Amino acid sequence: MTAYLETSFLVSLYTLDSNSASAVAAVQSSGGPFPLTSFGELELINAIELRQFRREITSAQAKLGRVDLSRDLRAGLFQRAPTTPAVYKEALRLAHSHTARLGVRSLDILHVASALELGFTAFYTFDKRQGQLARAAGLTLPLRLP
Repeated sequence: MTAYLETSFLVSLYTLDSNSASAVAAVQSSGGPFPLTSFGELELINAIELRQFRREITSAQAKLGRVDLSRDLRAGLFQRAPTTPAVYKEALRLAHSHTARLGVRSLDILHVASALELGFTAFYTFDKRQGQLARAAGLTLPLRLP
């Protein structure tokens, strides 16, 4: 596995938005396979459904995103990874160390903790605060954040 892809990145990969071209290019150049934690898969599916609820995408576009994700899972682009108790322990450490300064959310912390626990050094996100946390935790950000 090459790098950790968090939800803001994955949503752009599976539903069309202003970051989609960057997400596709990054995945094509990195090659994979990429980890997909159980919690990350839940958050991705929920994010796609929320985009439909907010009328940012149609039901057909949401279905296509889910179908494309299933295809990529079968093709081996992703390898499922459990969200272990160690991830939560690392997340708690990160919260104590960084939240008061950076204002990051719990789910963002869980992604960074997952990347660290899975042994990755590269972290793909389009979320500025999450990117700040990833950097503070020692991860590299291959994409430039706004």
